[in-house]
Amino acid sequence: MTEMTVAASDATNAAYGMALEDIDVSNPVLFRDNTWHPYFKRLREEDPVHYCKSSMFGPYWSVTKYRDIMAVETNPKVFSSEAKSGGITIMDDNAAASLPMFIAMDPPKHDVQRKTVSPIVAPENLATMESVIRQRTGDLLDGLPINEEFDWVHRVSIDLTTKMLATLFDFPWDDRAKLTRWSDVTTALPGGGIIDSEEQRMAELMECATYFTELWNQRVNAEPKNDLISMMAHSESTRHMAPEEYLGNVVLLIVGGNDTTRNSMTGGVLALNEFPDEYRKLSANPALISSMVSEIIRWQTPLSHMRRTALEDIEFAGKHIRQGDKVVMWYVSGNRDPEAIDNPDTFIIDRAKPRQHLSFGFGIHRCVGNRLAELQLNILWEEILKRWPDPLQIQVLQEPTRVLSPFVKGYESLPVRINA
Repeated sequence: MTEMTVAASDATNAAYGMALEDIDVSNPVLFRDNTWHPYFKRLREEDPVHYCKSSMFGPYWSVTKYRDIMAVETNPKVFSSEAKSGGITIMDDNAAASLPMFIAMDPPKHDVQRKTVSPIVAPENLATMESVIRQRTGDLLDGLPINEEFDWVHRVSIDLTTKMLATLFDFPWDDRAKLTRWSDVTTALPGGGIIDSEEQRMAELMECATYFTELWNQRVNAEPKNDLISMMAHSESTRHMAPEEYLGNVVLLIVGGNDTTRNSMTGGVLALNEFPDEYRKLSANPALISSMVSEIIRWQTPLSHMRRTALEDIEFAGKHIRQGDKVVMWYVSGNRDPEAIDNPDTFIIDRAKPRQHLSFGFGIHRCVGNRLAELQLNILWEEILKRWPDPLQIQVLQEPTRVLSPFVKGYESLPVRINA
């Protein structure tokens, strides 16, 4: 029995051996150790809308089934994203999460601010970016070491997403690593290895604010360009934002442009090592790449949850949720719900409905950059398949080091070797 199998068995025994009311799926250790599966499975089976009265993030409701998550997503009049109500994550004490940003707004303000930045991921812009992404991806893959160990997270996933972020913001190229750092700082738990305290988080985000304020001041008085800062600086709906609102939207766009793509780039390599027959299927039919990318995003679920706050008392799925209660939609659970997705614990690249997942959210808050994320992942796997057809030559050497977080479901490292 492997170490992974023992850990999974122990997690199942623990999940089913405790009292139902004691289950706390927000425990970040479950995600770092990759032992979250049986806890959510039990909640879906026995208590799909579950109240946890005590956690490191305070009391909260867990919504764990696909259909119930969709019901919350599509009812913003009752389940609010507003920063002043609590925002979009379970982590109340995270200073970054309390910043005003359009994903943490309700209509109508949400709609006009989202509309400002949406053109950057319009089809015509994606078509323009495709050749740049392909060139960068090909150059990076051609420069990877052969027959020696390296870290896929830093050499590939972080490198490609950081370059894309710098392009979207027209950010000074030599400073682009700051973008990844600020993204990590925004979502990290103090003491988890990235930051030590909330004070450190705020100090680093103030550096981010200062940097982006300088870029704003340059762009607001220049001719409008097709980058995110210029779009916000020249739009009537955003050009008069308060400084904290500008910082909030910058942070949102950095994290949104970083975490989904970066962790799916790593998660895909991991999944195809676990299910090698799926890569053989892909090699025999490269037209499945687009479908596979959607399956990678479902399988990975780069953001484990989004949070809402009840604006009024409501009876929901047989439970009485009170005004002010924290309601957490666990995408990571909804994406493994067998009532919505056939055989959800198996990685299958040719599903009939591959985009039927919750990883991008749904409704008015659906990820604005979802098509760009899919494009980057499509190109990565197209270029990998050109260089290393069946069997997959990117060999995972050991279990990844995962992020300590109930929000970002990501990786710190993944040791691999490309076999010649």
